[in-house]
Amino acid sequence: MDRDELAAWLRLLETPNVGRESARKLLAAFGSPQAVLSATTAARQQVVSGETAKAFDELSETLLALIDTTAEWLAAGTEEAPRQILTLGDPGYPNALLETADPPLLLYLQGNSALLSTPSLAVVGSRNPTPQGKENARSFSAHLSQAGLTIVSGMAMGIDGAAHEGGLTGAGRTVAVVGTGLDRVYPRRHLELAHRIASQGLIISEYSLGMPPLPNNFPLRNRIISGLTRGTLVVEAALQSGSLITARLASEAGRDVFAIPGSIHSPQSRGCHALIKQGAKLVDSAQDVLDELPWHVSAATNAAAPTVDPDRGSDPLLQAIGFDPVNLDALVARTGWPAPQLSARLLELELAGEVARLPGQLFQRVSVG
Repeated sequence: MDRDELAAWLRLLETPNVGRESARKLLAAFGSPQAVLSATTAARQQVVSGETAKAFDELSETLLALIDTTAEWLAAGTEEAPRQILTLGDPGYPNALLETADPPLLLYLQGNSALLSTPSLAVVGSRNPTPQGKENARSFSAHLSQAGLTIVSGMAMGIDGAAHEGGLTGAGRTVAVVGTGLDRVYPRRHLELAHRIASQGLIISEYSLGMPPLPNNFPLRNRIISGLTRGTLVVEAALQSGSLITARLASEAGRDVFAIPGSIHSPQSRGCHALIKQGAKLVDSAQDVLDELPWHVSAATNAAAPTVDPDRGSDPLLQAIGFDPVNLDALVARTGWPAPQLSARLLELELAGEVARLPGQLFQRVSVG
């Protein structure tokens, strides 16, 4: 994309008072951003409102600066983490996204754009998962990536971050769809993860450089996550979770929705349970997901798939904990052990990564399989 074409696209999409729907209508009517800008105001008024049609008559200093900044950002890409812009008519635009009701007119990319054409699965869930939920996201994603699936998520805290970590361990790698401009990392705690994804996977956004993490960006971002993939796996989600938006969009597009069940007492499992009631496929291992997918995956699928809660033998304390969060008093009652002995053993299991200590002095068994 040369500078003139870049400038035309940014003027179409970033001119004040021109929204996404107006830009789409103008592009459909005139064929290209350059043609939209070359048309008379009267001609544009046949397609959009007078205010919108006149908005292109002036080029603001702010928009000029954005054009310069974007051109510089593109030029600063490296061999390890190349940068590019894809528009709706480009040959490299992902076909799966074209099939959706509202494909972005323009995408900013940093990393390996070839991942957009690979078999992929969305893995999403709560920003505040249980330790077990976070481990499930990582281990499921690792196995699915090793089987050749690209893991797509939103780089949020919690389940998203764990999904990306798991995806990076396999051949499928991972794609992060973010709700900011690609010159920003949100949340900042994922700065190192973002650098790894840019060099080993792909980060994409429909938002221009400089765009902050506005709340309305993230529900819109979710349509890209579901649109890029042939299925969505929800690991943990509350009833009001944004992950359910992703799952709903996937279902409306006729794509598979998978959900991992959890404790009936956990608020973070209620969203998954609701999805299962609505027809989502219940899965308790990564192999369950692979068995449902219509495409061929690599021989790595023959490796042992992680399950939600593998049995790790006959440790009496793990059996007493069960699979729901539990407090010390309940464990004393279940085991009959003195509290000091019980606390010491819990610490050993915590250090071994088999038990997590939760707020409120609760303990929960964690799958490490």
